[in-house]
Amino acid sequence: MKTVILAGGFGTRLSEETGVRPKPLVEIGGKPILWHIMKMYASYGHNEFIICCGYKGHMIKEFFSNYYLHSSDVIFDLKNNETQIINNSIEPWKVTLIDTGENTMTGGRIKRVKEYVGNEPFFLTYGDGVSDVNFNELLKFHNSQNTLATLSAVQQPGRYGAFNLEQDNNKIDNFREKPKGGTRETAWINGGFFVLEPEIFDYIKEDSTVWEREPMEKLAQEGQLSAFKHEGYWQSMDSLRDKTVLEEIWQEGNAAWKKW
Repeated sequence: MKTVILAGGFGTRLSEETGVRPKPLVEIGGKPILWHIMKMYASYGHNEFIICCGYKGHMIKEFFSNYYLHSSDVIFDLKNNETQIINNSIEPWKVTLIDTGENTMTGGRIKRVKEYVGNEPFFLTYGDGVSDVNFNELLKFHNSQNTLATLSAVQQPGRYGAFNLEQDNNKIDNFREKPKGGTRETAWINGGFFVLEPEIFDYIKEDSTVWEREPMEKLAQEGQLSAFKHEGYWQSMDSLRDKTVLEEIWQEGNAAWKKW
């Protein structure tokens, strides 16, 4: 099953790092957070990725272009102009990198990779968040809901897209992107790990469409948006402070998202 990763934003709230690289390449433990996210999915057997590039997308392409070489032991025979790979621990990943435009919004980026996704369900996530969510359980839950979209619901009030969550049937009846305040009403937020049916492409009009607004709001209104409640670890790298926290957790050997 394919995983689409939104990796094209400017990352302005992490400008200390993103002035020289795209946010998904900001490193935790010497590896880009994008790598950590891909390792999370791969640990559950999902090894095919479609990455929506934008801001400094050429650097993401260069990372993967060099990744095989950097992950291998190599003999360079300079006299005969030969290169021999003698050992590698490379992941069995298939990575499709698509330039979705520097100023395209999240919905527009998703729409632009429609032909690479095909007519099948797919995972969607952002290129800046880690979690110990079980993706196979997320997929199983999605399949049981008979809705076009499922998101992972996590608890961190006041910063991200919040919604009303019915207690009995896990359906979201109202979705609002980044409401103000941190009241009980905003206890459950969008954790950014989705399972989507291909019909969701019909809810996205153009490059300027923000996925978290019109499409998700309409899906919620139509009863087509379900919530997979995740009470485990979740953290978005939204600021330099977040990066520092993630780095400290990794160095201490307490990274809950490391399932590999």
